[in-house]
Amino acid sequence: MGRGDLTNAEWARLKPHLPASGRRGGRWNDHRKVINGILFRVRTGIPWRDLPERFGSRKTVYERHRRWSADGTWDWILRAVQAEADLAGRIDWSMVSVDSTSCRAHQHAAGARKKKPRVPKKGQRPDTTALTKGSGGPGAA
Repeated sequence: MGRGDLTNAEWARLKPHLPASGRRGGRWNDHRKVINGILFRVRTGIPWRDLPERFGSRKTVYERHRRWSADGTWDWILRAVQAEADLAGRIDWSMVSVDSTSCRAHQHAAGARKKKPRVPKKGQRPDTTALTKGSGGPGAA
């Protein structure tokens, strides 16, 4: 087990919430090894192609991460683990806060809008001629 990999206690909490292996016509690679590969990549910020071989095929790790992100598996796992921890009293919700120093607005988008945005009338399509006539939009030559 490498530094930063899931501990046995963490794995014991996570394992019951993972999808069953082999639903896609075959046996999946070990969830723990693949998840450790995903966590390694997220923690270090390396490209997928530089993932160490100890996590298995980088394609397998990438595909599982991509598939679970797209179908909501990661969200479901997070909610399940949080609910379990909350029932056991391991989450102190009073400690949750958002610090304004980490939620900065872009200088041009932070100001109040002077005019309300134009909303097309029912049954009308928005005017897209500005995008297609000489402005470099989709219909520009």
